Amino acid sequence: MAMAESTEVLNHKQVSDRIARISWQIFEEFSDESKIILAGIAERGYLLAEKIHAYLGTISDLEVQISKLTFDKDRPLSSDYLLEPTMELNNANVILVDDVLKSGGTLIYGVRYFLDHPVKTMKTVVLVDRNHKRYPVKADFKGLSLSTSMKEHVSVEIEHEPYSVLVS
Repeated sequence: MAMAESTEVLNHKQVSDRIARISWQIFEEFSDESKIILAGIAERGYLLAEKIHAYLGTISDLEVQISKLTFDKDRPLSSDYLLEPTMELNNANVILVDDVLKSGGTLIYGVRYFLDHPVKTMKTVVLVDRNHKRYPVKADFKGLSLSTSMKEHVSVEIEHEPYSVLVS
């Protein structure tokens, strides 16, 4: 079986620019706050959260805590949720981060974890919004809206440089 051909949608500079823009938008939204929590959905959402965290550190004095949210994305209703490190969420400004928003399932089940805590604000970030929502969830901050077919696969490569977003 032949491998599907990939098309680069965003190159390294474009991905980096979008991470910077998202970081600036977060800073502008929360500039009057003393602290925010970036909760990256394991694994790729957490990688994006790390990049945003690093960039925010260069542009603001906002206290930004980062944590990884892990759960079984295939069976979220019977999954154990783990936030590492654990942190105080009462009255917190939480930003849930994932790499790609396709149906909205991963984000909505990620938000589910925080419903047990009286957070002050809950926002979402994705690098790519594919516009195939099955659930009523949206990205408050996004790098790119991309119309694709359901059969296409979007791959966000940000673990190592050069970064890229590929569609196959």
